[in-house]
Amino acid sequence: MTRATPTPNAQSCLKRRRQAGDPMTAYDRLPAELRQWLASAALPWSPRSALRAWRAALARAGGDPDVARARLSATEARQLRRDTARIWGTAHPQA
Repeated sequence: MTRATPTPNAQSCLKRRRQAGDPMTAYDRLPAELRQWLASAALPWSPRSALRAWRAALARAGGDPDVARARLSATEARQLRRDTARIWGTAHPQA
């Protein structure tokens, strides 16, 4: 059986990887502040990459979770701009 090509709305520059173990268990182990942010995230973050980005953002924010969430949002916005330009072209208003 062949895989259908994803529609532009389902495309991303993010690398696709197989998850080892139960992703819901990994999600449940994340810090509450990070889970709260992920609940409204636009991209499909894996628990592993989200935790790595969270730790880096938290360290750069001096331990302030509000500032760390803002940094994650900025990171995600940059990725969305890159994806928008790649998928819909640089003439797109969000590119």
